[in-house]
Amino acid sequence: MRKIFLAIAAFSVIFASCENATGKQSGDSNSKPGSSVSVNQDSNAGGSVLLTKAVFLQKVWNYEQSPKEWKYLGDKPAIIDFYADWCGPCRIASPILEEVSHEFAGKINVYKIDTQREQELAQVFGITGIPAFLYIPTGGAKPVMMSGIARSKEETKAMFIDNIEKILQVKK
Repeated sequence: MRKIFLAIAAFSVIFASCENATGKQSGDSNSKPGSSVSVNQDSNAGGSVLLTKAVFLQKVWNYEQSPKEWKYLGDKPAIIDFYADWCGPCRIASPILEEVSHEFAGKINVYKIDTQREQELAQVFGITGIPAFLYIPTGGAKPVMMSGIARSKEETKAMFIDNIEKILQVKK
């Protein structure tokens, strides 16, 4: 009986964890690209933009041309959400960040990177746990990486807004 309990506990921990950003939860191989993402290409209307490596190199930072020097290519502050469709906390954060992106429409860009499909981008930033959020201010300031979400949806939304106001220096 004890062995069965330990096996179930170990199984639960392995499959509930989102600590490995490049790992894949078994049984979820049918997830579609960006299936937890509502993608909008018009940043003035709010909403998220799903980034591939090619788009990242054009809109955010061309690390192939300047690998040792951060050069943000955007004209507005931005948040990049590193996520995976199989990650429970990522699925909680996604609609909250989407709502926040509409509240700050035209003032910030919100990008999403699927760490399953864009493993190189996750490696460039040393992503080992998700969800992770890169806050990118303008004006030459260095980006700030934060990970995890708060205990409730309300606290998570407040966390995003607080970070946008403090790190990105943007008010509603």
